[in-house]
Amino acid sequence: MSILLNPRIDKEHTSIFLDDLWCKLRSIELVRVGQIEQQLIESHVLIIVKNGEGRLTIDYTDYRLRQDAVHFALPGQTIGISTEEGERGELYVIRFDVSWDSDSREAFPLQRELPIYQDTQMVMLCELMYRSCRSEHSLERFRGQSAFQELLYWLLKNIRLFPESDQRTALDRTKAYIDSHYNESLTIEFLARMADISPKYYVDLFKKTYGKSAIDYITEVRLNNAKKMMIQSDARLRDIAHQVGYNDEFYFSRKFKKEVGVSPTVYMKNRRRKIVAYTSAILGQMLALNIIPYAAPLHPKWTAYYHKMYRTDIPLHLSAYRFNQDWESNIEALNVAQPDVVICDKDNLHPNEKKQLEKIAPVFYIPWKEKNWREQFQLTAQFLGAAREADYWLDNYEHKVKSARERLNRELGNDTMLIMSIHKKSYYLCPARGMKDVLYDDLQLNMVPRFNDAEYKQAVTLEQLAEMDADRILLNICQEPQSLNQWQLLQTSRLWQDLKAVRRNHVYLISSDPWREYSAYACERIVDDLLKQLFQAV
Repeated sequence: MSILLNPRIDKEHTSIFLDDLWCKLRSIELVRVGQIEQQLIESHVLIIVKNGEGRLTIDYTDYRLRQDAVHFALPGQTIGISTEEGERGELYVIRFDVSWDSDSREAFPLQRELPIYQDTQMVMLCELMYRSCRSEHSLERFRGQSAFQELLYWLLKNIRLFPESDQRTALDRTKAYIDSHYNESLTIEFLARMADISPKYYVDLFKKTYGKSAIDYITEVRLNNAKKMMIQSDARLRDIAHQVGYNDEFYFSRKFKKEVGVSPTVYMKNRRRKIVAYTSAILGQMLALNIIPYAAPLHPKWTAYYHKMYRTDIPLHLSAYRFNQDWESNIEALNVAQPDVVICDKDNLHPNEKKQLEKIAPVFYIPWKEKNWREQFQLTAQFLGAAREADYWLDNYEHKVKSARERLNRELGNDTMLIMSIHKKSYYLCPARGMKDVLYDDLQLNMVPRFNDAEYKQAVTLEQLAEMDADRILLNICQEPQSLNQWQLLQTSRLWQDLKAVRRNHVYLISSDPWREYSAYACERIVDDLLKQLFQAV
């Protein structure tokens, strides 16, 4: 996002953009939950904290939500909001449209994070907007538009300039210093002196601001840089340890294994071969084998878990946007990287995409339609020389499923369960292949309706849902505006409110990641997530 209005830009420059700018309020929500799943937005969004704290992700960038800053996001970006365990907060999510009087189309002239002076006026304006927009009277709703314009004016008038002594600026400076001097001896005392605060306050402030301790961040930066060095064929473990700030290579090895899960030697062996996992499902198969690819599709919305857990381990991030629609950019990136091999789903490629892939490297195709995930997993493992690891993993998975099945039978009894999704304005039963394999076949739950082996993803009406009368509902909502609006509308429906599962508070929201992915790793995560959803209060 281009930054047209920065706290350091003079007001005369700012007015050039504001004179032609028109903004119209679409909606305002008061979000009281602890987490908003990463979602695609189609309008401009303004996020204002009423109370509490949390973390905001806009596309690939993380921010700390706080009451002395507001955040803006653009149409086409993704946003997600989370809090630390046990924390709860309230925030306003304001959606609005932007237009210009002139022919030119500029970006909205506010940066993603705008520091402001705290004042009750901002929250009062938000509360007025919230009440007005929910009024039955058009005049009151018009008043909400007026309050929105007043809010934008107030924000522009109360931008907080960052002096050099500002604690956040000082803290950011120490974080940048860690990023570039990770190979040096770094102590809390040294970093606190750089920020001109006490060591104890520095420790508390760093954790509060960035969501992790300074020591953990130093370790993360060092190990991430070590991983990059391990890709080089001539890299020696002792040299890598010294170059990232560890004088003792044995301490480095122990630290690496504790944080990463495998020893540096095993990690280096796995990384020397430049393997491309061309889809998220292939990535899931490889990770179940403890093999991290050189390239894979990663995005904080479309592959949220993998992006969070493995983005620093995977050097080349391919586009994960909407089932690989950006295949041309992925081909271009792989052309530059020159990988050793590509593992790919053969059934969903564009004809030109297939030809271009085969020019870059040998391609191993996985039959997706005629093979189930276990067969696909074993084929992937055989190709990678990890057949024994696959057998071991499958054995552990069967033990986990058996234990989960026994617990579910014991605690759910004869309760019927239905799994559905909302996409745009439609409802679907069992919308993904992995859902059926895990819930129907592996866990053998009392599902409604019953499907034949090849059946899943059936459109259904709300009246048909009522006829099924399930005791429990697992609900997946596509994280895009039209589906989210349909979910809001559904909750006001009398038919929905009268469903047995709704009345008993037995509706469980499940995320697309992992429930829509079809891989060994995803199926295991589905089992874990189901138990967490059903029994988290037990």
